Amino acid sequence: MLALPFPAIDPVLLEIGPFAIRWYALAYVAGLLIGWRYARFLVERDRLWGAVPRPSLLQLDDFLLWATFGVIFGGRLGYILFYNLNHYIANPADMLFVWQGGMAFHGGFLGVTLAMILFSRNKPFSLLSLADIISVVATIGIFFGRIANFINGELFGRVTDMPWAFVFPAGGPEPRHPSQLYEALLEGLVPFAVLNLLIFRFAALRCPGRVTGLFVMGYGTARLISELFRMPDAHIGFLSGGFTMGMVLSLPMIAAGVALLVWTGIRRPAESR
Repeated sequence: MLALPFPAIDPVLLEIGPFAIRWYALAYVAGLLIGWRYARFLVERDRLWGAVPRPSLLQLDDFLLWATFGVIFGGRLGYILFYNLNHYIANPADMLFVWQGGMAFHGGFLGVTLAMILFSRNKPFSLLSLADIISVVATIGIFFGRIANFINGELFGRVTDMPWAFVFPAGGPEPRHPSQLYEALLEGLVPFAVLNLLIFRFAALRCPGRVTGLFVMGYGTARLISELFRMPDAHIGFLSGGFTMGMVLSLPMIAAGVALLVWTGIRRPAESR
């Protein structure tokens, strides 16, 4: 079968003695910083918000630290609980070795959600308005994260004879779907474009929760599609009925997103101004 050669990109960008800068870590840094700058861009556009209270620039600056902790601790804890609990029970010290890999989006999602709930308490803006901003910028971080997964040659796809398949160093001799790139597109670029269209063309930020609902439902749906091409974690494999852990964790997101969209759609107009 034909296959594209996997690009020989060293996962370590720079190494000085015991200190190493990895593309994966840079993806998190880029996602947080670029997302923070884009969040400030959205907040500064008065016409997008109408009379809806929104975070100030200073409050967004403060939330950057909260978001960072939510992503890191939530992502790590999610991976431990959802994907490899037995290993970490047997080797508890490994929980601290974040640089060795092992982060879960669904855990990071819950971590940032908790950070938003705590941060927005007693603030003049609603939790949903903050969530709408974070939903848009989260797609930036997802995009960079999936590109880093591709560079690392991890989370690769199932065997295929498609002409754009790659032979991944850790995936054996068979050509495989570049599922990381599928996810970068479906979970990152596409929702970023769609959400911004809703914001700038249809003033979606004037109805708090609508952008969040679409993001949550859209991510869950995109992840379900991506999981059809992605290999499940080797130590978990396929679950009953051919499902994967990623599918199982995405189904509640779809349900929550749909519920939030329905709720924002039936509110009185005065509540969304």
